[in-house]
Amino acid sequence: MPRYTVHVRGEWLAVPCKTGTNTVRWLGKEAVRRYMKNKPDNGGFASVEEVKFCVQRCKGLGLLDHDDTLEDTLEDNEFVEVVIEGDVMSSDFIPSKLEGVYLYSKYQEPEKYIYLDGHSLTTKDLVNLGKGLYKIKLTPEAEAKVRQSREVIERIVKEETVVYGITTGFGKFARTVIPTSKLKELQVNLVRSHSAGVGKPLIPERARMLLALRINVLAKGYSGISLETLQQVVGAFNASCLPYVPEQGTVGASGDLAPLSHLALGFIGEGKMWSPKSGWADAKYVLQAHGLKPITLKPKEGLALINGTQMISSLGCEAVERASAIARQADIVAALTLEVLKGTTKAFDTDIHAVRPHRGQIEVAFRFRSLLDSDHHPSEIAESHRFCDRVQDAYTLRCCPQVHGVVNDTIAFVKDIITTEINSATDNPMVFAERGETISGGNFHGEYPAKALDYLAIGVHELAAISERRIERLCNPSLSELPAFLVTEGGLNSGFMIAHCTAAALVSENKALCHPSSVDSLSTSAATEDHVSMGGWAARKALKVIEHVEQVLAIELLAACQGIEFLRPLRTTTPLENVYDLVRSVVRPWLRDRFMAPDIEAAHKLLVEQKVWEVAEPYIEKYKREHIPESRPGSPTAFSLDSLTVNKCVGTDHNDQDEL
Repeated sequence: MPRYTVHVRGEWLAVPCKTGTNTVRWLGKEAVRRYMKNKPDNGGFASVEEVKFCVQRCKGLGLLDHDDTLEDTLEDNEFVEVVIEGDVMSSDFIPSKLEGVYLYSKYQEPEKYIYLDGHSLTTKDLVNLGKGLYKIKLTPEAEAKVRQSREVIERIVKEETVVYGITTGFGKFARTVIPTSKLKELQVNLVRSHSAGVGKPLIPERARMLLALRINVLAKGYSGISLETLQQVVGAFNASCLPYVPEQGTVGASGDLAPLSHLALGFIGEGKMWSPKSGWADAKYVLQAHGLKPITLKPKEGLALINGTQMISSLGCEAVERASAIARQADIVAALTLEVLKGTTKAFDTDIHAVRPHRGQIEVAFRFRSLLDSDHHPSEIAESHRFCDRVQDAYTLRCCPQVHGVVNDTIAFVKDIITTEINSATDNPMVFAERGETISGGNFHGEYPAKALDYLAIGVHELAAISERRIERLCNPSLSELPAFLVTEGGLNSGFMIAHCTAAALVSENKALCHPSSVDSLSTSAATEDHVSMGGWAARKALKVIEHVEQVLAIELLAACQGIEFLRPLRTTTPLENVYDLVRSVVRPWLRDRFMAPDIEAAHKLLVEQKVWEVAEPYIEKYKREHIPESRPGSPTAFSLDSLTVNKCVGTDHNDQDEL
């Protein structure tokens, strides 16, 4: 017999259907009838017949025709929503149109797996798991370690040994011994009471990352969770059943207790849960719809599920990957701006950077050389001003290797810390099966990822700070020799005037967001947790800073491409012309004023999806392969970039005069 789960005014109702020939209208009326039956005042309705409603799928939010039959329209056990005409949804209901959920309307269940062992997960792997590209399996070695650590817990319970979090209360109640008969209740109470977060829920991608990372940490075999329970969690991940996890509430020690408790709450069948099949619904219904059962927590398992730095670290993985992507593309955008402003390539000379050999600086200078005027890629624009009387460029152009370079080095430093963190055991107490004992410690403290992510925000912000100054140079006719604000008929048209203001506003916001959250600490849990990391906020604001950087560079990309229009028919280098063509495939030239926000969003999307990098990377790699090392008398020692010795490539010259 088909069965449907129907949402009416904040309540979920199971509606069986004896025949598939019943219509959508019948399903709506039956759901309303059952809703009225449960209400003392019939929900405010006199009869079902007077209720006007529409019915929509929870998955994809598509409206259903009342006259269609259920067998032609819905799958068995599908989730639908009855929206009563003129009604305002209960404030207790989580809206179906949650930010980011639309991305899952076309969700395809992945066929490939990633094997987790607690030791070898990468930041890129975790982001891909968040995107729903893989399911999870545990390695046999991980399964064996999980079994061994669980045996230690079972022995502790059997022998009634007093061990923190297993046979005692938590935090200030660590000295309160719990009777054996109430050890399971202790774990459920822990999850319920600690599910005290607030704010917007994590979007599905971030909830998947959080869940995948917790599985990876549990797979290390130091948490004491049973293999049966861990496999249930893996099953929920593979079905994309994602609990409601509010963003706010963690202080980053003892771990990310509030968000991880919300994660665990869904798995015991309480709270809200989302899946591509159901949308948001009560967790027990979502699990049931996917053939899953709520977890029955055993001793220590509630604590094993909620104690660790996975909220900070999973968001940190996204931050690192997005920072890496925008840092690479910032070099390309800046190179395009340099061409438009008729800058020199002299500042990217190999010898300059060989005598100050920071890896990031060398890498950025190399990218500029590979994209700008050279024997590999001649530029008509560069040739047009080869013998100009300018001496040198502004710092925002000349110092890109030094400024962008340290951003690259910052990202590498932070990535190393985050990679270590996502493959670390961060529970308390730790279960050491080889020693047959548990040890209380402080691996749950989030200071490492918190400090690193504060540093990441400070570092990556500089890409926006310098980009905004380049936008100013593009828009200012006294600096660019281009029309004011990059538009003809200035005055009638305002061009990029307010786009630059937007960039300035974002940079200003970043200055506040870059204040380190990890310099703060507030004592919690009756002074037993008297120093905390505030890493959750460090991670969230790092992501916000990176988003602002992406948006500022999107504006610069648009402005640089618009500047190219005023230099035609001259052409820039082949790789930069291809970047220009990419932008023009989604944004047309600015001939007169129009609605600009969609253009910025289109350019932002190109950067987020790394399309700009995809266009330029083959030329960078080809330049690297074809470059032949040279040894010139008096030159500084050659340096290495990605195990390749790179020689000097002389580009466009301004007059060689000493700098002040």
